[in-house]
Amino acid sequence: MSQFFADLPYADSILGTLIVLLGAYISYLIASRLVARLIVRFVKKTESDWDDALHSNLVFERLAHIAPAMVIYYGAQIVPGIPEGLQSHVERLSVAIMLIVLLASASGLINAAGEIYSRYPVSKTRPIKGYLQVLKIILFALGAVVVVANLLGRSPLLLLSGVGALTAVLLLIFKDTILSLVASVQIASNDMVRVGDWIEMPKYSADGDVIDIALHTVKIQNWDKTITTIPTYKLIDDSFKNWRGMSLSGGRRIKRSINLDMHSIRFLEDDDLERFEKFRALDEYICEKKKALAEANKNDASGIIANSRKLTNIGTFRAYIAGYLRSHPMIHDKMTFLIRQLEPGIHGVPIQIYVFSNDTDWIAYEGLQSDIFDHLLAIVPEFGLSVFQNPTGADFRGMTG
Repeated sequence: MSQFFADLPYADSILGTLIVLLGAYISYLIASRLVARLIVRFVKKTESDWDDALHSNLVFERLAHIAPAMVIYYGAQIVPGIPEGLQSHVERLSVAIMLIVLLASASGLINAAGEIYSRYPVSKTRPIKGYLQVLKIILFALGAVVVVANLLGRSPLLLLSGVGALTAVLLLIFKDTILSLVASVQIASNDMVRVGDWIEMPKYSADGDVIDIALHTVKIQNWDKTITTIPTYKLIDDSFKNWRGMSLSGGRRIKRSINLDMHSIRFLEDDDLERFEKFRALDEYICEKKKALAEANKNDASGIIANSRKLTNIGTFRAYIAGYLRSHPMIHDKMTFLIRQLEPGIHGVPIQIYVFSNDTDWIAYEGLQSDIFDHLLAIVPEFGLSVFQNPTGADFRGMTG
């Protein structure tokens, strides 16, 4: 058998190549199954988070692929009978594989850094995902140049010098990336958007919480649980509304009007004042107004309405709304509180309520707003007023031709 191998052409080279390949396989098994498993066990026993992030992003597993490439690189130098040109190609290919493995491991390391950073509260206000993606793009671009230069047997500087002539093409190819990078810097430096912010961009049908801010895209989960993806630079080009200020202020605005029929507005009589004085929200108001009216009308004995001062039902209704809301436990007492009459129009006289709730939760806010206007709409007839609404079929039912 030994004589057979001795007579076979390139027997030493073939045998040496098989031994090198076997050694590469064994080194891979040792690195991936033995060393990597030992590292994983060590990672699980430690209390720190960074090694868990490295393991979850496959940094250790990827580094295991360097072992067989190194065995092939050094084995190609000792296998007898290999032509010099072939040996050079094998060595370059082995180096290229090692560089690619290192790039993949570096990518995992960057991902691990982003994962660790996201666990800190500062990540909500200063996201770095976009910067990490830029770092990966630069890393892979330079790595690709080095790998290609290694395979061609040229200096990487020589290839980089030729890239200058392709600057215009590269700018065109990476236009969106450059725009997104500039936008990411402006968004982070001006604190325009954070993960968790509620933003509105009607142009893109986006209305919900920001769940991810990356280099190229911002993901928004709308209230119907759909996901809207917007290019990052569009947050700089177009306008959007960020509700963070409302959330941080601790108050949410209630701005709504009740339109009253102008035909139902009248002066109040003495019996009306006596009745309204029993309303808890009006007792102080009526008491003060009765004194003011008595003082203003003490010298007038004509009995003519135009010559005397009297309260109106619409003004008293405004006072009731103010008293009712000031005593409401869910209305913010440190923010704008305004009950005003707007300009009369074809839909009657609007009484606008402009106050803030002290609960910014959407569901609680809507429930509070509904409860307030349920009560006010039901109490309107007590003041002799009518809520205005356009005539419907029921309004004409009793009419004759």
